[in-house]
Amino acid sequence: MLEIRYMQINDKAFWYSLDKHLPEEEFLNKVRDQRGYVLLEDNKPIGLLRYNLFWDNTPFCTMLFIDWNYQNKGYGRRFMEYWEKDMKSKGYEMLLTSTQVDEEAQHFYRKLGYKDCGGFIIDIPKYNQPMELIMIKEI
Repeated sequence: MLEIRYMQINDKAFWYSLDKHLPEEEFLNKVRDQRGYVLLEDNKPIGLLRYNLFWDNTPFCTMLFIDWNYQNKGYGRRFMEYWEKDMKSKGYEMLLTSTQVDEEAQHFYRKLGYKDCGGFIIDIPKYNQPMELIMIKEI
């Protein structure tokens, strides 16, 4: 059985098994503000999604990750659809997400109706990465 719920403090070990980028203080903020979700299959956590508010008014999915053993089975699509519905119920009409241009996720997001709307390049040596592609969707 599939379940999606807001992340909880007791999800911390699972969360950090998939998300190495979130500072601990932000983890606590996400729990408090309900800006993160956990995807469970038969009560086993298998995925996560977190978001921020871009411009303080537009939900921006900053990470979606499904455990490698569960990828390509439709879980990501169902997770994003759940998030979109939750954001719409909160009165939002537009969503953002991003992915590096060398990652396959851009094709996944396009299938869900997201469109390219810009990008940026980080060329500071310590943080150098391929261009970050920003994508947008009206809901």
